[in-house]
Amino acid sequence: MANALTADRLLRALRAEGLTVVEVGDWRNHNRNSKGPFGPLHGVMIHHTVTKGSAATVDICRRGYTGLPGPLCHGVITKDGRVHLVGYGRANHAGLGDDDVLRAVIAEQPLPADNEANTDGNRHFYGFECENLGDGDDPWPAVQVDAIVRAATAISREHGWGERSTIGHLEWQPGKSDPRPSPGGADARMSTIRARIAERLEHSPDWDPTKEDDDMPRALAWHETKDREIVPRKWTTLPVEYTDLLTGAVRYDLMAQVAAVLPAGSTIQGRFYHLRPDGTRWTGPIIERPATDGNTFADFHNKGSIVATEKVRLEVAYYPAKADDDAPITISSAYVRGLYWT
Repeated sequence: MANALTADRLLRALRAEGLTVVEVGDWRNHNRNSKGPFGPLHGVMIHHTVTKGSAATVDICRRGYTGLPGPLCHGVITKDGRVHLVGYGRANHAGLGDDDVLRAVIAEQPLPADNEANTDGNRHFYGFECENLGDGDDPWPAVQVDAIVRAATAISREHGWGERSTIGHLEWQPGKSDPRPSPGGADARMSTIRARIAERLEHSPDWDPTKEDDDMPRALAWHETKDREIVPRKWTTLPVEYTDLLTGAVRYDLMAQVAAVLPAGSTIQGRFYHLRPDGTRWTGPIIERPATDGNTFADFHNKGSIVATEKVRLEVAYYPAKADDDAPITISSAYVRGLYWT
């Protein structure tokens, strides 16, 4: 539950997300507030316009048409990726929709099928109309879909919402098809749009994914020669005192090597994992190395990425040749080297 952003705050948030914003007329005072409340706000709704031509599209979304006065949304996203603000407050865009969908949006849970039209959506959603014929053939330019993602992200960021707070009109009201994807352009499916919103929310508003691969990588080098005793059949995080190899939103390509004297027939396993703030984790692939004569030098590699709230750690596990062998082993050295990109 959230109060609506002020008009100035909405404008700042959109521009901070890297959008080109066009203010159309007296958009701050153009609304349908006389017909009902605007708020509390719970999400962002995406539409297609079934129109052609940016100027005509913006005009009809601002003025409306016979039987449905404007504004028909808060912002019009044209094919060139510009966001045209045409209204602020209650707007005729969402109509009646499914109360079960609204509850899922509020809880940020997967959406149920929309099979009812019993809840006022104009009260609870920001709306963006997107210039597209909606016939399944009119392609979505990449710059336009990027603007959709950025606009929804900007509002979600201001409210502290996640990606599940953005839905399509087709997910709200039975019988609607917008936004309708089409071949030959960018992917305008709501599942893809939400995934891209989630990715943007893990970065600062000025993040530009197209420039990420041009960044100079940083080197990571950690080395420990202190003996570490580990018990069999239990995952042990290395290093023990300083367990976070990487933190923050980074991509990485890391190689670890662990040295130990292992009994013949035994094995050692290693893996990198991502630790989340709530204690849950994503675990990378397990790599197993058999014991060798003399010292065993086991190497473990992984490449991946973490979001801003996660940490990268390394852990190993030792498995004796005999199931009843509980004798510990000693790791004599361990190191991790690699590159990471912020």
